[in-house]
Amino acid sequence: MRRVPFSASIYVRLVGARVRADWQYRTSFVLLTCSQFLITFLDFLAIAVVFTQVPALAGWSFSQVAFLYGTTAVSFMLCDVFVSEVELAERHVRLGTFDQFLLRPAGPLLQLCAHEFALRRAGKLLQALVVLAIAIATVPVEWTVAKALMTAVTVTAGAVIFSAISVAASCIAFWFVGTQEVANSFTYGGNFASQYPLDVYGVWLRRILVIVPIAFVNYLPATWILDQPDAIGLPGWAAFVSPLVAAMSAAAAACTWRSAIRHYRSTGS
Repeated sequence: MRRVPFSASIYVRLVGARVRADWQYRTSFVLLTCSQFLITFLDFLAIAVVFTQVPALAGWSFSQVAFLYGTTAVSFMLCDVFVSEVELAERHVRLGTFDQFLLRPAGPLLQLCAHEFALRRAGKLLQALVVLAIAIATVPVEWTVAKALMTAVTVTAGAVIFSAISVAASCIAFWFVGTQEVANSFTYGGNFASQYPLDVYGVWLRRILVIVPIAFVNYLPATWILDQPDAIGLPGWAAFVSPLVAAMSAAAAACTWRSAIRHYRSTGS
């Protein structure tokens, strides 16, 4: 148990050093943060363009799809800010610099996540929060404490699921080279897929998104929150199991990471 506060302290120090380094170039930092805030609106603009041609998308209104976009975007951006740096494992394994993380008195995953921490990515997170806030205010739902709590749980569980997928996908680099794009197909591809209701996808793709498990990031909880039918055909209680799926995904990712570390062989450089 003592290792947890020690690791947290190390993480805070490493991240603090990165933030102080970035803040030395204040103008650049502010401009990059603002640019990321504005550029990510293009993703949402693409959804808005679709609704200039159709009144609804597979029975989902614009505000409902905006809610899907907002929940998955906030979840993914939380992962992007705090965990996505794990995708650099492929580069460190290839260059032989991963040894440095194994020689230090903190977990290699924690060090890897803090190594290239970029606070400017918070611009993307802020954009996602703005869209989610607007969607919550405009979606035709009678909000209750239960639905508000469900939304918060959905975003949190989604962030854990995306983080688990990111860690597990990055572990491929310990067995194969040139795997960055493969890992990105699970993380960025999963984020894109969950921006739309799964009703628009074919049956086979819906089943894949349940297994991955992208469907539990926001779609299934959103069907209960927004009183929408479930196109996958799962039992009603499936809308409430996202926290359990997140815990199972995190455990699977942890096991995969430990296996990858044991498999790792240094380049000797």
